[in-house]
Amino acid sequence: MMAGKGREFETADGSQTKSKSDIEEGTAFSPHFDSAGLIPAIVTGGDGTVLMFAYMNAEALRLTLEKREAHFWSRSRQALWRKGETSGNTLQVEDIRVDCDQDVIWIKAALAGDAACHTGRHSCFYRRILLDGTGAAHLDFVENRDRA
Repeated sequence: MMAGKGREFETADGSQTKSKSDIEEGTAFSPHFDSAGLIPAIVTGGDGTVLMFAYMNAEALRLTLEKREAHFWSRSRQALWRKGETSGNTLQVEDIRVDCDQDVIWIKAALAGDAACHTGRHSCFYRRILLDGTGAAHLDFVENRDRA
């Protein structure tokens, strides 16, 4: 795993260190997993809509890259899962990128099915946060379960 920001970066096998410049400007893929062995992954559809956010461990990332189908790590179940394995709503990877620090993954995917969210909605981000006149936050639905 790689060390935190502001320090030298250690490769996954611990064999060498990389400078901040190497991480930000180089061509070597050196994902920075957190202390739990996870890296955040943002998934967007072809139209740019944010579909979901999840975590990947090294195995999920490897499978996603190799199979071009999104795999994640469930923190609640402590298990690897392929998106859509029970619902059929799979995510076919069209493009995969890493941010400047190599500590966040961005997947552009084609959704096979109608819902990326386990609630049956297209996106997991189906509610907007608004403030009322008193300054209290509440949620406003921007997408219903039935998209028709």
